[in-house]
Parts: sequence; structure tokens; C-alpha cells
Amino acid sequence: MSAKKSVSVLIGGKVYTLSGYESEDYLQKVAFYINGKIDEITAIEEAKRMTPDMKATLIELNIADDYLKARTQIEKYENDIENRDKDIYDLKHKLMSSNAKFEDMEKKYNDVVKENDELKKQKAKLEASLEDALLGPTGISG
Repeated sequence: MSAKKSVSVLIGGKVYTLSGYESEDYLQKVAFYINGKIDEITAIEEAKRMTPDMKATLIELNIADDYLKARTQIEKYENDIENRDKDIYDLKHKLMSSNAKFEDMEKKYNDVVKENDELKKQKAKLEASLEDALLGPTGISG
């Protein structure tokens, strides 16, 4: 585990010291995000009439909304990944099955080719035997 770090950040015009195991850049990004939410609320005309507590609650609600939307998106992505992993598994299974069928068909093809070659040899022998039987031996003596 990395060492705990402390970083001074500016949030809402005040300096705060954040401590954590994350990098200084990350802690600055957190402060930047919060300042962005503060700016969003401050830009709303109605917020000028709100008490500081109401503004803080509205900021908290906006942050919670962002968080929940991000969680929902993450869950969607996780489900998509899970479905794709299942599809990949199914495709790999089909590929292996197809490869096994191909290898089986290739073996059968090679067996048929060998059998055909044997039949051709038998045919040639039978034709030669038939020719000998009909014409007699072709040895011409003189």
C-alpha cells in the first residue's frame, strides 16, 4: 500500500487539506469536481435566495445523482461485458465443434480418396485379367 498523502485544495473559495492514499492529482480532481458542482448551483438564479444549508443539500443531491447515474452505467457496462463474454464462450464452443466436424469430414474424405485409389488399382488389375482372358497372353514369340 502506498503512503498516505496530504494535499491542500481550494473548494468553494476555502482551503482544505485532503488526506488519502490516492495521488495528489486525483485529490485535486475531486476538489475540481466539487467546485464544478458548486459553480452549477451558484449559476442558478433561485440559488441566490437559498440558505447555505439548502445550497449544500442541493450540491449533495447533484453529486448523489451523478454517482447513481454512473453506478447505473457501470452496471449496464458490466452486464454488456457479461453478455459478450457468454457470446464469446458460445462462439468458441461452436468453433471447436465445427473444427471437430471438419476434422472428421477431412478424415472421411481422405478415407474415400484411399478407397478410390484402391478401387482404381483393382479395376486396372481386373481389366488386365479380362484382357488376358479374352486375348491370351500378349507375349509374341517368333
